[in-house]
Amino acid sequence: IVTCLNAADGKVLWRKDDIKGVPRFFTSMSPIVVNGMAIVQLGGQDASGVIVAYDLEKGDVKWKLEGQGAAYSSPNLLTVGDSKQLVAMTAASVVGVGLADGKLLWTAPFATSGMAYNAATPIVNGDTVIFSGQGRGTKAVKIAKEGDVFKASDLWTNADLGVQFNTPILKDGFLYGESDKGFFFCLDA
Repeated sequence: IVTCLNAADGKVLWRKDDIKGVPRFFTSMSPIVVNGMAIVQLGGQDASGVIVAYDLEKGDVKWKLEGQGAAYSSPNLLTVGDSKQLVAMTAASVVGVGLADGKLLWTAPFATSGMAYNAATPIVNGDTVIFSGQGRGTKAVKIAKEGDVFKASDLWTNADLGVQFNTPILKDGFLYGESDKGFFFCLDA
């Protein structure tokens, strides 16, 4: 259920429960509010998952990207040239979505196996997106526009250091986190 409250008095402005299904452990993502929209990842971790943008004023659906299995991370923002994008980790990949229209712009596969799941929020650093996951390490991809399409090109991978429950912090070119093996790390981003 997505609910918009008036911050001054706590009254419900609108509530939506039109998307059914939840991932295995329910949901833990935080909505992102941008350009007059509340954007959330809802539904199940299979093809029933969606990324949906609700109009802040009335709660009307502005756009919806279907077929993206829900994960547990929160979306982030990316700008490449004049393209403003939402970056979201789904159940099996990291995706770039057009902020204005909800169109899928690029995909970077990041499938899970066994009991692993995608929970860390993608980190945006200029045109680079860094993401990490249990048993899969940490990866960086560069997002570039080639003609009319966007492409995610691998920059680097550290297969030994991935996270499970937390999102690493990027500070002064270094990525700090707690690994899925339980120790702290610092990577040169």
